[in-house]
Amino acid sequence: MTSSKKKTIVIADDDRTVRTLLAKILDTNDFRVELADRGEKCLFLALEKHVDAFLIDVNMPGLGGIELCRRLRAMERYRITPIMFITSDEDEASLSEGFAAGATDLILKPLNPTVLHARMNAHLERVRYFSEMQQARDYLKRYISTRTQSVVEAYSVTGILPSPERTDVCVMFSDVRGFTNLSRIIGMEDLFENLSRLLGMQVDLVHRHGGYIDKFGGDGIMAIFDGDDMVPSACRCALDIVRRIDTLEQQGQKYRLPVGIGLAAGPVMIGNIGSPEHLDYSAIGENVNLAARLCGHAEAGQILVSESVREGAAQVESVRIGRGMPVQIKGFTDPVTVYALHEREPA
Repeated sequence: MTSSKKKTIVIADDDRTVRTLLAKILDTNDFRVELADRGEKCLFLALEKHVDAFLIDVNMPGLGGIELCRRLRAMERYRITPIMFITSDEDEASLSEGFAAGATDLILKPLNPTVLHARMNAHLERVRYFSEMQQARDYLKRYISTRTQSVVEAYSVTGILPSPERTDVCVMFSDVRGFTNLSRIIGMEDLFENLSRLLGMQVDLVHRHGGYIDKFGGDGIMAIFDGDDMVPSACRCALDIVRRIDTLEQQGQKYRLPVGIGLAAGPVMIGNIGSPEHLDYSAIGENVNLAARLCGHAEAGQILVSESVREGAAQVESVRIGRGMPVQIKGFTDPVTVYALHEREPA
């Protein structure tokens, strides 16, 4: 075993001799054994304690081993926990039913202590590895988008990269106003700490409102919102970010880092960009460029949105859209009408 913490094993068997024998085999420095003389007692222990593995007799009176296995698998905490059946019955129909119920393994009587230890350790090691991989995936969510994770996981299985996809999204850009000047005034350590806190707050809010981070850009972020509620969700997120900046100061933020935000909605192409050695799964298109330009035009604490966002947010009670103003945007031939997004004051 790689962990110094004892693993709790529940042995469920109506035969006292078998329970005693299994307890002697497994009650070592690696395992702590709990005994149950029937399925109902095993279920009680499963609810009362954190159990790392189960050894269950298939044929028990009352709540039998197969039904017990089904009930354990129905509990979220025991979805991947090793459940090993103990039986002298080699009937294939019973074995199939047991594995269909979610059994991990089957140990035939008479019991071989060496085989039992080896199989138990192997199954617990697989659970540990799975848990570490799941934790790594959870951490990875804070660094790459959910779409990118899905693409990477699919590519690792199929070896085929998906084709670019045309889809409607709402794009949000935010960055700090006057960051270059701030970097001359604020020490690098303080600047990094304050910027990290600011970006972390924005990431949390993007996720909370159903979006995902497409990329970080120095002192800013690019976020994507999709689905039927993409425009209202992006608007609420942008307003929350502006509101929370004041909260950061109250929580000990030494320096105010003023943020400007731009939103644009419409079709984009999402796909893999780059070389086979270094790929980025990202969105490109006119609406991405427009959101970035609107962010560049926004003043500190201001949220500028496109015509498509104004239309999508028209029925959102919590927001108010200002009067449109024509702005000459780099890369666009004609002036673009942009709107300031505000939080609607309570009536």
